[in-house]
This record gives sequence, structure tokens and C-alpha cells, in this order.
Amino acid sequence: MEMPLPNTDIISRKLHIVRLLQKVLPKDAVIHEPQELRVYECDALTAYKCPPMIAVLPSTTEQVSAVLKICHAEGVPVVPRGSGTSLAGGALPTEDCVILGVARMNAVLETNYDDRYIRVQSGRTNLSVTGAVEQHDFFYAPDPSSQLACAIAGNVAMNSGGAHCLKYGVTTNNLLGVKMVMMDGEVVDIGGAYLDSAGLDLLGVICGSEGQLGVVTEATLRILRKPEGARPVLIGFDSNEVAGACVSDIIKAGVLPVAIEFMDRPCVEAVEDFAKAGYPDAEAVLIVEVEGSDAEIDDQLDKIKKIAMQHKPVEFRESTSEAESAAIWAGRKAAFGAMGRINDYMCLDGTIPVNELPKVLRRISELSDKYGLKVANVFHAGDGNMHPLILFDANKPGDLELCEEFGAEVLKLCVEVGGCLTGEHGVGVEKRDLMLTQYSADDLEAQMNVKDVFDPKWLLNAAKVFPLSSSDGRRIG
Repeated sequence: MEMPLPNTDIISRKLHIVRLLQKVLPKDAVIHEPQELRVYECDALTAYKCPPMIAVLPSTTEQVSAVLKICHAEGVPVVPRGSGTSLAGGALPTEDCVILGVARMNAVLETNYDDRYIRVQSGRTNLSVTGAVEQHDFFYAPDPSSQLACAIAGNVAMNSGGAHCLKYGVTTNNLLGVKMVMMDGEVVDIGGAYLDSAGLDLLGVICGSEGQLGVVTEATLRILRKPEGARPVLIGFDSNEVAGACVSDIIKAGVLPVAIEFMDRPCVEAVEDFAKAGYPDAEAVLIVEVEGSDAEIDDQLDKIKKIAMQHKPVEFRESTSEAESAAIWAGRKAAFGAMGRINDYMCLDGTIPVNELPKVLRRISELSDKYGLKVANVFHAGDGNMHPLILFDANKPGDLELCEEFGAEVLKLCVEVGGCLTGEHGVGVEKRDLMLTQYSADDLEAQMNVKDVFDPKWLLNAAKVFPLSSSDGRRIG
């Protein structure tokens, strides 16, 4: 290994690192020209941008290991990147970092239908995991709205969920094992193709760690048999609060739909204009889906209808065909994109107890009036994972800062009612300064001690998750 050059000559240092990386990667896998690096200057939280020093696109675990060995020896920060769909700035670069993208690592490595698992490289997209097994009537359960694009690497990093997580759980409930490369290049296997591992629950530590502990290059995922059938219903209400109360009553009644999704009028109108999904004209809409045999579906929907009718819905519509069901879900999956066509927005990710939905929705409306910014609500109502979209004008001076203040109040409210700062988007840069709202200084110290063990030099995604004032000494050291 060549000796590191002095930090004072930035250009020479960059060229030095490029030469080292080109020795272990194909030339087209090392990206260093300024114009080409613009692609990596942000993720889906586009309000913040910073071009990296270099970006690399390895194709194998061995190449990832070689890259990390170089960066570790040279003291170069590394920011892992899946597909760049993070809404919390999880893959936001720093100007002195190497972006390590896993997009070229997208192969299916093993499929076992008897033991119900699939092993894939971590750059494979979420939806294509189901695509690899659906011909045998299996599927992969977690289904983020960005599942067409988002990578398994990012799903593991953020412990992603999705519309159907109410019944099937989030990534951690469907992750059996990972192959991970430590910052010093060591390759480790954690968990595997079995239900549980002896000893410490290291897999539970890795899942949701936001790329702070290692770079996941392979994942062993649980796959499930497709249900006999599934059927959604659309329920329209004349207020957000009433829709929230209906959700709470469905959960309290012990009914377990596979999904309960919520959209308010601004979101519904944007989706209708974009996807023509056929949603009702209402202030708030619920999509409630159940699955099983025809008899099971009928029984569950009968119970849900009785509960909904107590809240005087303006419409209760049951899907009558596969095409109608597909349109209902296509509309919901398109919600973020549909809103993005008409406005800049910041998407929040607080989680609350379901029985607090009416109170929180009412308070969000009050905060909207206070800040003079509109809100579109779309979220996984069944497990209380809220995604308020605060609308602002990125070209209007001060609007972004106002939006951030508004968002901070909403997230603090989530913690106040017994919830937490994030359900599936992660902390990233978006929520790092709010961490002390949920955790004490001692709590954060314990979490940072874990990172010390995995990444003593604090080179992996180090400017994320923890308030900068709490992690300054470690990052500088």
C-alpha cells in the first residue's frame, strides 16, 4: 500500500486515491470527473446536496473489501449507497468521501423454496426479489412505495417497511442473514438460512444501522407463499380525524388486515390526476386490504364494514376485480411521485400509537395553519407509521427553513404521544439533531459505543444519525 499523501493538497490526494482504487476496480467503476459525480450529490432528500470526492461501483464482495481496505488505510470517509431513494439523506455525501454504490451487485445467488429463502446481492431492487420467485407462487413481503427502484441494501440499512408490513412485518422480520464487509475490509457472515442464530443478535444490530457499521453485500431473505386471494376496499370519510378513529377501532377489534393505508384530500386529488385510480371524492380515504380464502376474506370485510359504518363513511367500495385492485394499489404507490409533480415537499416519517391518530392529525392541521404551509397526509395507518408531506417552494427564500421547523414540531409531537422519530426512512441527516428529543445523552453514548466497536475510526457514514455535537470527538478522532 502506498503511503498517504498530505491532506493539504486536495487535488493530489484525490488523484492518489483514484489511482489506488483503479488498481482494484475496473476503470469504469471509479467515477471522479466533477460532471459525472453530480449524479451522486444527493439522494431523494434533494434539499441537501454535496458532490462526493469519488464514487465507486464494485461488482463483488471482494471488490468492496478491496475498496474499504484502501479507504481505511488512507483515512477516507465512505458513504454506502443503494439506489439513492433515501428520504432522510442517508446517502448524502461529504466532499471528502468515497460513495460506495452497490447498484452493479444485483444477482440472485441462491433460491430455496423448500426452506423458503432467497439469497441475493444487496444491489438487487426490492420488487425484483419477488419477480425472481413469483413464478413459483412465492413473494417477498416488505414493499416500500419505492420498491420498483429501492435496493435491498438500503432496505436493510433503514429497516424499511411498506404497505403490507402491518401483517408481515418490516425488513428485520424478513431478514435471515447478511454478508457484510467491515470498514477495514474484513468480510463477515451474520445469520444465515435458518430462523435464528445462537449468541448475540448481531443481525438485529445491523438491520436499521444506516450503513454505519459495515457494507452489506449479500442478504438472505425470507420468502412466503402467496395467499389464496386478496381484496382491498376503499372507504371515504368527511374528515381526517374520523378516518383516524376508524383505523384505531379496526385495530382494537382484533381484525388484522394485511394493510391499512391513509390518504387525505390533497394527496387523493394529486393521485387521481396522475394515476386515475378511481378514488372517491372525500376528505380522507382508507385502503384496507385483507387476504385468505374467499370465506376468510368475506368474514374479515364484513367485520371491517360494520366498524366503518359506525363512523358514517361517505363511501364504502369493495374491489370487484383484479384490475380494480391493481388500480387501487397503483394509485397508492404513486402518491409520492404524484405529489412531486405539483410541489416541492418534505416527507416525514414519525410513528405513533394507532389510538393517537385522531389527535395527531388534528394537531398537524393546526400546525399547518400556524406555519402557512399545506400538508398532504399519506401513511401506513395500520401500524401508525405517518408520512405527512409538507409542501413548500424550494425557490422561495426561507421556505425550506420554515418547512424544517414545521417538520421538527411534527416529529416532536410523535415522540410526545408515545411514538418515535422514524418508522422506516431512518434518521440520516434529516432527524439527527432531533435524536435528543427521543434519547438521553447516555442512550446516545451507548449507541455510539456500538459504532466504536464496528468502525473505530468513524469512517462509515459518520455524519449521520447522531447529533454532530454528540459525535464531534469521535469523527475528528
